Amino acid sequence: MGTRACPHRPRDDPDRAPTRVRCRDCGATHILLPTALQVRRADTAEVIGNALAHKAKGLGFRRIAERMGRPESTVRRWLRRTTGEHVQWLHRRGTERLGLVAREAFCTIRYVGNPLGDALCVLSAAAVEDRRRFGFPDPPWDLIGIYTQGRLLSPPRSG
Repeated sequence: MGTRACPHRPRDDPDRAPTRVRCRDCGATHILLPTALQVRRADTAEVIGNALAHKAKGLGFRRIAERMGRPESTVRRWLRRTTGEHVQWLHRRGTERLGLVAREAFCTIRYVGNPLGDALCVLSAAAVEDRRRFGFPDPPWDLIGIYTQGRLLSPPRSG
């Protein structure tokens, strides 16, 4: 019985294989993901981020799943992973990046009045400023994926 290849990364296409690196300090092997991907998720930062944006606007998981063409169970699982503590962590990540790039941009942010929406606003503002100031060609959600270390949904690591 053979192993099933991932449909997104054909086994016979070496250009699509994930990049692996060995850490000099601990000797462990790590897989480097493209910035558009999220850790342990089949969907991109853009897809998951748009689902979170819909949640911030008050939509429920069924309507979000219908709009995005994803299974209800998947969207429900995503939304359950956006706990209060994690939303605060997302906000902090956006605030740290925006503070480094364009501190004056804080006065232009229009907060939406809920923690998730506000975190996404700050993350988006940081991505817009990075693109504007440094000419980064990456889409905003890819940059947000970088700021959140590929963890739009996972709880933040302690440490």
